[in-house]
Amino acid sequence: MAIFTGAGVAIVTPMHSDGSVNFDKLGELIEFQIANHTDSIIITGTTGEASTLTEDEHVECIRFAVDKVAKRLPVIAGTGSNCTKTAIYLTKEAQKAGADGALVVTPYYNKATQKGLIQHFSTIARSTDLPIVLYSVQSRTGVNILPETAAALNGECDNIVAVKEASGNISQVADILQMTQGDMDVYSGNDDQIVPILSLGGKGVISVLSNICPQETHDIVAKFMAGDVEGSRDLQLKALPLVHALFCEVNPIPVKTALNLMGMEVGPLRLPMTPMEEANRQRLAQAMRDFGITVK
Repeated sequence: MAIFTGAGVAIVTPMHSDGSVNFDKLGELIEFQIANHTDSIIITGTTGEASTLTEDEHVECIRFAVDKVAKRLPVIAGTGSNCTKTAIYLTKEAQKAGADGALVVTPYYNKATQKGLIQHFSTIARSTDLPIVLYSVQSRTGVNILPETAAALNGECDNIVAVKEASGNISQVADILQMTQGDMDVYSGNDDQIVPILSLGGKGVISVLSNICPQETHDIVAKFMAGDVEGSRDLQLKALPLVHALFCEVNPIPVKTALNLMGMEVGPLRLPMTPMEEANRQRLAQAMRDFGITVK
């Protein structure tokens, strides 16, 4: 059974003006997501600025999200690292906290061979009972999970059950689904490819767009799953200009800017992320208005 089906939000980590984590605001964001029918909360992922959180902050964010959600929907904790030992520690802490799954990204900077990826992910999987979602995003980590590697991991480790596919390569997604014969769930890691991946048998999306449009992103998947492919496609296409604006600078700069433009007051980014360029900020604000979002 899938950890979730639908649109899971890769939720931002709100900050106070001094750069510390704003847990009160995080609680508000979680309630906003639940009220607007998000299907899962993904905490401490790329969009959550996990790479600049200390280990203590990382674990505290996971614990807070699990407690705040209180089993109303699944919570998936981002626990990946370029250090296998650190990823094991974070995954074990996520399990202790009561998370429903772990999202584990490919090692960044030091990267790995495909053999190294198999050893890295299988070692993490053996350290926990949590279901694991592999995260393949070569554009950020410099290494791709080949379909053969995903299939091998799925066959070797019972708790490696899914992959967040952000390669942008639809043929790769098809190969993963063909090689695993329904044993491995696939979630789109790109908001502009939700419907194409659903059409191949994907289970949904782990979404940046959901931060600002949770209901609409949920509806893209829900309509498709209900057989309304045309309605799903229309929503996907309508959202494309906004999706493009959300990625005109490196994530999560635009989505945090968008939330602040909505009056959500999620605060600043941590260095090395910097405030959005004014021209791109204006482009984002216009795309939001065009989509029907009130900009303050």
